[in-house]
Amino acid sequence: MTLFVVWASGQAGYPVTRWGPGGLILLALLGVAVVFIGLDRAKLPIALKIALVCFAAYTALSFLSILWARVPGDAWEGADRTLLYLIVFALFACWPQRGASAALLLSAWALAMIALAAFVAIHIDDASAKSLQTLLPFGRLIYPSGYANANAAQWLIAFWPALLLARSKGLPSALRGLLAGGAVLLAEVALLSQSRGSLYATPVMLVLVFALLPGRARTFAFLLPVAIGIAAAAPAVIRVGDRLNNGEASTTLVHSAVTAMLVASVCVALAVGLAAAIESRARPAEQTERRIRTAVGAIAIASLIGLLGVGLAAVHDPVGRISHGWDTFTQGYAANGSGDRLTSGLGSNRYDFYRVALDEFASHPLLGIGVDNFQQQYLAHGRSDETPRYPHSVELRTLSQLGLVGTLLAIAGLAAALLAALRGIWVRSATRSDPLAGAVAAAALSGFAYWMVHGSVDWFWEFAGLGAPAFALLGLACALAPRNGGWKGALPSTAVAPGETAPVRPRGFSPPRRLGALAGVLLALAMAVSLALPWLSWRQVQGAARVWTSDPAAAYARLDDAASLNPLSDEANLVAGNIALRLGDLRRAERQFTQALKRSPHDAYATLILGAIASAEGHRSAALRLLASAARLNPRDPVARSALGRVASGGHVSVQELGLSVLAKAREFR
Repeated sequence: MTLFVVWASGQAGYPVTRWGPGGLILLALLGVAVVFIGLDRAKLPIALKIALVCFAAYTALSFLSILWARVPGDAWEGADRTLLYLIVFALFACWPQRGASAALLLSAWALAMIALAAFVAIHIDDASAKSLQTLLPFGRLIYPSGYANANAAQWLIAFWPALLLARSKGLPSALRGLLAGGAVLLAEVALLSQSRGSLYATPVMLVLVFALLPGRARTFAFLLPVAIGIAAAAPAVIRVGDRLNNGEASTTLVHSAVTAMLVASVCVALAVGLAAAIESRARPAEQTERRIRTAVGAIAIASLIGLLGVGLAAVHDPVGRISHGWDTFTQGYAANGSGDRLTSGLGSNRYDFYRVALDEFASHPLLGIGVDNFQQQYLAHGRSDETPRYPHSVELRTLSQLGLVGTLLAIAGLAAALLAALRGIWVRSATRSDPLAGAVAAAALSGFAYWMVHGSVDWFWEFAGLGAPAFALLGLACALAPRNGGWKGALPSTAVAPGETAPVRPRGFSPPRRLGALAGVLLALAMAVSLALPWLSWRQVQGAARVWTSDPAAAYARLDDAASLNPLSDEANLVAGNIALRLGDLRRAERQFTQALKRSPHDAYATLILGAIASAEGHRSAALRLLASAARLNPRDPVARSALGRVASGGHVSVQELGLSVLAKAREFR
């Protein structure tokens, strides 16, 4: 879990240079567990076995998609990220956990995320007015992830486990108070990012929690003070975003908001901790306890009815509001009204992203277009000015990039994993065998559920700092499910029952086991190489970007090494080409961009630059062909259209006039 906190503290683990080495560490931990602890496959629940097989097949299909992907380098990196999630899930799911050990693990992670949220709140409180515009551009907190929606999600993925752990009788009352107060802080820091996705994911999560998890009355009883604490500080927090969005960088306003959220968190922590202490000491009769549950349930129903009534009164015309929401969703950002971002409308370009993703699925229904190969398709077929690399939806990512085969594998694996996790929750609660295990499984599953719900409308799969914790939480919930054969009463493998003689075991490995062990070692080595090469390649690219102004020769050498380490990616060639352009070396630039096109034949940017170079060298026919191809690959690019028009009319294109920079224009440098 330490890795997940480290990733959360920097770009939410998005760049491969962050999650690549972490993936190798997790792979090593998985190998250590298999070798030194051992894995009794016979005791794995059937549902968990199905989940592991389906997730492994999904990962293998992701690697196979490199063969038909237009950008194989991106497909390789995307497949490695899928491998990372498989490793995380297996590491947390394959070895059984007891409630106490799992509670310790989950509580430690939740408290670490709460501490990180507190650090972020204090950091923005100490920031100057100028720094606030960087930390909260347009009034939305992007620190430390760099993306406002991912920022909100990483706090809320921890919020739900913290909240549900706080309701558990099996934990110390002080810890329960800390978790409840921390949940308030997590929610408030998430609110600073003003994420509409998180706003609409919250009611969905409430429905799932109350519909699927036992202990509804307890959940409501502990949710109530947390909700009150959040509501008390929310106006001050929302005001920060509104004022900053209007250009008012008030440090006093930020200080007031941070103070409000910290005070609310402390008050809730004290109240819940006190209530938990009283609960742990009071031993009411069963009939009294039943009456209390009935009363709390009645209050919960009354509260729900009251909230629905208030909501309907505020909306006035529910059908009209739904229709308006759909209209703003389909018409882009311009359809949003003025005022509060959270309630001004649903306008964004996601509708267009989803349209292109569905069109690509219709064109490639069986196996899709290849993992993480959405950007080039959107450049060619999209209608907005954005250049998204991903379709902003976990489901549409799978459907468009791995087709029906990948989608069916994902659905089967996810359904099996959820079945194993839910079985653990309900069986533990019904049989009262290790009830803490059921409570911890419910808390862990809620974190994964939030990632899934919010990730349905955003590109969270690509953030390892979000996806890896989510799959770890899912795996932890599965690890708490009862195992085949149980844990109690079973003799250790070396024990001998009274009256029996010890069986004679053959020394060493039998030939089939030797072959299996050798295959496992080779597979682990292949996975390690696959994770290491793109990471090492990117490190070389970043090193070249740092030194090219002072030592171009060293930069070129690093980029040559990067290209060798990752023979599928064109990133090193693009960066080398841009350095050559900045230094006026057109011949080297032409070689590098030509090599980039060999690796990624449909790259609009490399095609555009080669067309400009051809024009500068007087090769008009080649320039026309290349610039026409660039305009076809990215029809909405005004630079490509302008360059093509100038050459077609008999003019020339200057490479410098294209406004080139060291980093590739159409790529997001990490």
